[in-house]
Amino acid sequence: MTQLKCAIAVLLMAAVAVMGAGCQQQRQVKRVGMVIGLDPNKMEMYRALHADANPGVRDIIEEANMRNFSIFLHRFDDGKYYMFGYYEYVGDDYEADMAKMNAHPRIRKWLEVTDACQIPLDNRAEGEWWAEMERVYFNE
Repeated sequence: MTQLKCAIAVLLMAAVAVMGAGCQQQRQVKRVGMVIGLDPNKMEMYRALHADANPGVRDIIEEANMRNFSIFLHRFDDGKYYMFGYYEYVGDDYEADMAKMNAHPRIRKWLEVTDACQIPLDNRAEGEWWAEMERVYFNE
């Protein structure tokens, strides 16, 4: 009888796990790529700023439901430096999370320093600092 009780318990736990998995909503991930120029005279300062852990900034980014935030740098044939930024948004209200993050005093102070190193592209959308890029492919 003990084996039967164990078998029933295992079956019940499996059923609960399957039902629970079906009830969970899958969050849609918003993947964002963006580009901006970098002033070559401020490159070392920009690198130094990002080499520091900046836990206050990182924590706020995390609270805004942004994950895997990365910045890449490349010098193109024209001699200019450009940065490519990428992050994944995993929250439920992108506009509200971005507004809250951008209103935070720590982020505003951070952006004052980092924005001074950047050169926005001429063809960016109104209101953008970094130009958001169109995603043409994602290998899931």
